[in-house]
Amino acid sequence: MNEQPLLAHLIELRTRLVRALLGIALVFFGLFHWSSDIYHLLAKPLLDALPQGGSMIATEVTSTFFVPMKVTMLVAFLVSLPNTLYQVWAFVAPGLYSHEKKLVAPLVVASLLLFLLGMSFAYFLVFPVVFHFMSAVTPAGVSMMTDIDKYLSFVLGMFLAFGTTFEVPVIVILLTRMGVVTVAKLREARPYMIVGAFVVAAIVTPPDVLSQTMLAVPLWLLFEVGVLAATLMERKARAREQAESAP
Repeated sequence: MNEQPLLAHLIELRTRLVRALLGIALVFFGLFHWSSDIYHLLAKPLLDALPQGGSMIATEVTSTFFVPMKVTMLVAFLVSLPNTLYQVWAFVAPGLYSHEKKLVAPLVVASLLLFLLGMSFAYFLVFPVVFHFMSAVTPAGVSMMTDIDKYLSFVLGMFLAFGTTFEVPVIVILLTRMGVVTVAKLREARPYMIVGAFVVAAIVTPPDVLSQTMLAVPLWLLFEVGVLAATLMERKARAREQAESAP
């Protein structure tokens, strides 16, 4: 008797997983023809910063094929992410209470939008500044020619760093809602947060002050946004409790 619900859950999980993977595969095959153009778009910030006549290189025989495929797969994953999140939500939602659904759904949407915003911030603002700076400080007699595979690894690392950084407001709200910390404690920790932001930026970004500052400052500002949102939610919850306890 107890095995039937577990079996049903496993079948449902398999169905949702297959649908999520199928969505990614369909988008990938739809974009396959333009994989080289997609990689060129990803490489554009660096190509625009290279000196006249500069170019990127491929040091591996198969890099010219597999690197654009990796980029296309990443784009397919991002494009199909709404479908993937819907499949996750459809699997998890039946086990949540109504008040949990009201909290989880907005946080999931906000997390997705903030992560994409962090990636966009890196691509449109950070990459052009950093690459032009690197090109300007290249010693005389040295050609700035980056391998396409190493460039992809660098870009993915930066996307992950900035995307995760932009999740700070959601993390702050979750910590306060779960009672791990209070808004007052977060305000007291503000000086440590500012120092920690620059430490994190120094670890995950290239070793130049410019890119570190462009990560640390948004990290601090997003922390302040999270504290403000948590404060408003705390006041709203307190007002609701007072209204319910009033005769």
